[in-house]
Amino acid sequence: MRTSRFFTLDNHEQYKIKLLHWAQQFREVVFLDSNNYHQKYTSYNAVLAVDAFTSIKTDYHNAFEELNVYQQTTKDWLFGYLSYDLKNDTEDLKSQNFDGLNFPDLFFFQPKKLFLLKENGLEFQYLNMCDDEIESDYNEINNYDLSINKEYGDKEKQPLIIKQRISKQSYGAKAEQMLTHIHRGDIYEANFCMEFYAEHAAIDPLEIYKKLNAISEPPFAVYFKNHKQFLLSASPERYIRKEGDKLISQPIKGTARRSSDIKEDIAIQEELLLNQKERSENIMIVDLVRNDLSKTAAKGSVEVEELCGAYTFKQVHHLISTVVSKLDEGNSAVDAIRTTFPMGSMTGAPKISAMQIIENLEETKRGLYSGAVGYFTPDGNFDFNVVIRSILYNDDNNYVSFSVGSAITSKAEPEKEYEECLLKAKAMRSVLEA
Repeated sequence: MRTSRFFTLDNHEQYKIKLLHWAQQFREVVFLDSNNYHQKYTSYNAVLAVDAFTSIKTDYHNAFEELNVYQQTTKDWLFGYLSYDLKNDTEDLKSQNFDGLNFPDLFFFQPKKLFLLKENGLEFQYLNMCDDEIESDYNEINNYDLSINKEYGDKEKQPLIIKQRISKQSYGAKAEQMLTHIHRGDIYEANFCMEFYAEHAAIDPLEIYKKLNAISEPPFAVYFKNHKQFLLSASPERYIRKEGDKLISQPIKGTARRSSDIKEDIAIQEELLLNQKERSENIMIVDLVRNDLSKTAAKGSVEVEELCGAYTFKQVHHLISTVVSKLDEGNSAVDAIRTTFPMGSMTGAPKISAMQIIENLEETKRGLYSGAVGYFTPDGNFDFNVVIRSILYNDDNNYVSFSVGSAITSKAEPEKEYEECLLKAKAMRSVLEA
């Protein structure tokens, strides 16, 4: 049973910062921030969940079934992540590449303390706790001193040596191999990724997250902590959302740089809208998403609400499509995720062939990168992002990692794809090397 209280806030942004700092005392933390980005489908400005009452942690074996049982049993708020390698649970696939992070394949928890930030205030929802504790925590957060010493001290000031797992020359050769697969009809498109990493890394995860988020202020930012494992994400992309019996998927494919010159910036966006290579990337993934959603959809309910809409973020322009369906009776919330995961924007088409080729050409196990972070509500709704533009950190072995990728199609030029990867890596690299 959850006790709920609502407070009107005088300074929404300041309280949000205090709330995130205050949360660092807990072993489990998930903070989701929309950064007030205007979007059609949204429920909250930000959400914070802390302190596990129950949890589930597992590798990919029977992971979706275990999650389904956990979600159906608790029927409460659940927060956590799905790693890319859960593909091995639903298909005959393997993940044998190097893994420097060693995160579990799946982790969710039922928070004791939940905070829902809306435009006019903040709702507290506490599990099995009295109203007095909410009042006490509200005052403690409100009076939190942001100048006090943080858990990680000056760790963020330590210099990092960022290494690239795949060299430019090797990237070009691997991209050519991908093109060979495309030209002979094995696949139409594949998202090819490479890792940047640092060993012996000591960073302050919260400060790094705040800097990364400030650069792009995306709608699906995440700060995640599970003891000594961290995700610091500035993701612009939604994977899938459930509202009642409606499913919404919003794949991103198509990227162009921003310009400080307003006229040039508008021209770049217009060129992106007309760019056949970028549009074809997006449309192929839309077809894949339509097929994925059809597996659990009521007959005739899969629709494309928007095709290749141009959206502007602080660093880049993107093409985003919105595909929706009505969940057929007899399918659970987890069924809707299982049959669409991993998201098409991070795999390729056809999906299984693309994932097999990706595994052979990439040199790092993706893990949580290109997976998803989000939540279930007590009534079975959910919302999950795509883990991109993200830094992963294991404080146990002092390993920090971020990966970037681009879509390889028949019209792809390896040199340009490589440059797109470097553009996407710029923000993560800058905050780590600062």
